[in-house]
Amino acid sequence: MTFADQLTVARAAAVPVVIVLFAWDFPNHYYWGTAVFAVAMATDWVDGAIARATGQVSELGKILDPVADRLAIAAGLIALVVRDAFPLWAALLILVRDVAVLLAGLVLLSRRRVRIDVRHIGKVATFALMTAIGFIAWGNLGYALAPAALACGWAFYAVGIVEYYVATVLYIGDLRHAWRVPGDPSPDPAT
Repeated sequence: MTFADQLTVARAAAVPVVIVLFAWDFPNHYYWGTAVFAVAMATDWVDGAIARATGQVSELGKILDPVADRLAIAAGLIALVVRDAFPLWAALLILVRDVAVLLAGLVLLSRRRVRIDVRHIGKVATFALMTAIGFIAWGNLGYALAPAALACGWAFYAVGIVEYYVATVLYIGDLRHAWRVPGDPSPDPAT
């Protein structure tokens, strides 16, 4: 397991910490929950950058990274929705898509033994949505500069959710191709 893979595992391990920080009632628990969520989400960029810079991109990392992302986003969103720091409708637009993509990927992996590579637009969309979730939660929890945080958060959300669903359409094409022609699931790197 490479250092980048260890960061990915740490991001997944932060999931219960975020849930506990939002669930327990102690001074500044929302602040600390939001901060841990933000740091965990930042590792998504860091682990990929380290893996590419050191030539340590691994097959394990290619599977763990998107799964850790989805787990962290889901846990954070559920905790934030329960605490009224993020709207349910906005969370569902993310969660329903994530569940569908993960299930489709698992079926393809188990039936055809192939994996669909994450597309660049999917990575950008995930970054935008992770940023949006943090800003929106920050603003809804009433921390410093709340109106500015909400404005930034909803701007990132609008861009991220459109990119998320554009990526989904592209993944559907990748899945159809991989289902018909097992062994060559990689999308065209130019897209």
